[in-house]
Amino acid sequence: MKLAGAEANRFLARPDQGRAGVLIYGADPMRVALKRQEAVLALIGPAGEGEMRLTRMQAAELRKDPALLSDTVRAVGFFQGPRVAFVEDATDGLTETIAATLKDWRPGDAQVIVTAGNLTAKSSLRGLFEKHLNAVAIALYDNPPTREEIEAALTRAGLGQITPAAMTDLANLARDLDPGDFRQMLEKIALYKFKDPSPLTPDEIAALAPATIEAEVDD
Repeated sequence: MKLAGAEANRFLARPDQGRAGVLIYGADPMRVALKRQEAVLALIGPAGEGEMRLTRMQAAELRKDPALLSDTVRAVGFFQGPRVAFVEDATDGLTETIAATLKDWRPGDAQVIVTAGNLTAKSSLRGLFEKHLNAVAIALYDNPPTREEIEAALTRAGLGQITPAAMTDLANLARDLDPGDFRQMLEKIALYKFKDPSPLTPDEIAALAPATIEAEVDD
C-alpha cells in the first residue's frame, strides 16, 4: 500500500502494529531519518531501544547475511513488547531478501522498517511495499512541513500555547530550515519555555532562531 501527504504523516505518528513492514524513502536523508525515528518511537516507546526491542542493520550487513533479517524478525526478545527490525539504506538489491521476510511474517514477529534514498517508479523495492497487502510505502518529498506536521512537532516538544503570529513565524522558519535544524530549534524553544505557561511569542522565536535567518524572521 502507498501512503502520501497527511495520511502518511498520521500513519508514521501512530503506525499500525499489524503491518508487517514499512518503507520510508526520499532524497533527503535527514527527513527520512526523522520520520523513521518518529515511527520507531511510536511502535516500541522510549524504553524500547534500551530493552533491546530495536535491532538495526545496515544494508551491507544484510547483503552479506541474507538470513539476518528473517532471523531477527522471528527471534523472541527477553523483554515483552513490540519489536522492530530496522534496515538502513536499502536498495533494490535487497528486494528478494526483504520480500521473503514479509512473506513469512506472522503477528507477534518484529515489524520491519526499511529506509532508502530516492527510489524511482521502476524500483523493485518500492514496488514490493506498494503492492504488498500488509506493508506500506511512504515517499518523503522536499516540501515544506504542513501546518499539521508543525503542530505535531510542537506537541512533541511540549509547546502548547502559541500565538497566531508565532505560528506564522514558525511556518516561515520551517520552509527556510532543513528538517533537522527545525527540530533542534523547536527543542531549544521547548527548553526555553520549560514551566513557562505564557504563550510563545514572535519576539521569543526571533531571539532563539538560528542567527543566519534572524533577519528574515524580523522581515
